[in-house]
Amino acid sequence: MNSEVRLHRSLTLWPVVLFGLAYMVPMTVFSTYGVVAQTTHGQVAASYVVALVGMFFTALSYGKMVRAYPFSGSAYTYTQKSMSPQLGFLVGWAVLMDYLFLPMINYLLAGIFLSAALPGVPAWIWIILFNLLATVINILGLRLAKNVNLLLILFQVLIMIIFVGLSIRGLLSGQGAGTLLSTLPFNNPDGTFSMILAGASILCLSFLGFDAVSTFTEETIEPSTTIPKGILLVTMIGGIMFIIVSYFTQLVYPDYNSFTNPDAAAFDIARFIGGNLFASIFIAGYVVGCFASALSAQASVARLLYAMGRDGVLPKKVFGYIHPTYRTPMFNLLLVTLFSLTALVLDLVTAVSFINFGALVAFTFVNLSVIAHYFVREKKRTLKDIPSYLILPLIGAIVTFWLWTSLDKHAILLGAVWAICGILYLAVLTKMFRLRPPEFDFSEMD
Repeated sequence: MNSEVRLHRSLTLWPVVLFGLAYMVPMTVFSTYGVVAQTTHGQVAASYVVALVGMFFTALSYGKMVRAYPFSGSAYTYTQKSMSPQLGFLVGWAVLMDYLFLPMINYLLAGIFLSAALPGVPAWIWIILFNLLATVINILGLRLAKNVNLLLILFQVLIMIIFVGLSIRGLLSGQGAGTLLSTLPFNNPDGTFSMILAGASILCLSFLGFDAVSTFTEETIEPSTTIPKGILLVTMIGGIMFIIVSYFTQLVYPDYNSFTNPDAAAFDIARFIGGNLFASIFIAGYVVGCFASALSAQASVARLLYAMGRDGVLPKKVFGYIHPTYRTPMFNLLLVTLFSLTALVLDLVTAVSFINFGALVAFTFVNLSVIAHYFVREKKRTLKDIPSYLILPLIGAIVTFWLWTSLDKHAILLGAVWAICGILYLAVLTKMFRLRPPEFDFSEMD
């Protein structure tokens, strides 16, 4: 038995960091650049700094909660164990919204960028095509290997390095601002801090995935120290990459009002700094990354829904069904396909904000869970403990809640409807809150 445990605990710090960066998808920095550049009047880098501050304090809180509860489930588990089962269920419900709609974002972005590269083909054709292709592949039971994902992240980082290198070359030759040093990406006289905050609420999408490091807790050597370090490193490395890329992008192409399509602005900039050849490589890498991410996300959430159906959280006959031939949760895959078709009617800002709604709810409650567990329950209230278990997580909760209030109003409305549905469903499951709520088994997402 002990040898089996040692066999599973094989991950060290840097493999964990690489897995976390792969979940984060580094090229996501290009996904919302155009719309955030217009929202902030060219202060995208400043918005990334604000978002990173919120994520930094939240990452610290994730690290503390991993030490307290070294199990799968992340924000849901932490809220359930430290605050209340009912509140934990609702946080899990919010996280479930993220999982259900995450493939949709990838299809939407792939459609936007391919439509910009091939204007003759409408985006909706690409969205439907990729959606159906991913569904067929997942029903047939194929899986992406971990080493393929590792190669994918290395390819994305390479494209980002080339992008920044070409931007620097352009700046040195007089393109754009014509200088490598400027404060405009952080402080544009035409912009305001409220614009920066609105941009930061959109850019939280770029950080989704840093918390996924916690799912490797049971496979990591010395997880109580390795996982917190891994979460913090993934957050900081990702954030610094995003700030650097957005900084040089703004300098080399400062006219944020001239984008043909703000949703696909990064493609226009790639062609501007590197010509058609680099633009083609850029699109290829971006679209392959979107499709691979969507394929993996759809397979993962279908397994999560199956676990919930099997355990009675959702109706078993539908969600607990496995196709007898392909041995895959076919009904769940088809359900995720239907959710993903919302990419046909949602614009990018609303779609991203909708995803961020659930994420920011989860992040806020992770910070509050630190206070509930350590400061309230464990009574860690010495002068040394107060900053760690009260002040820092409180700052994280305030920043993430602040970002939540800056989301797109349509996304807040949709998220509120989703939350109300969760409350009503919980009331039915618990016979008007008299019974303990059923538990989500997020270990199926690993």
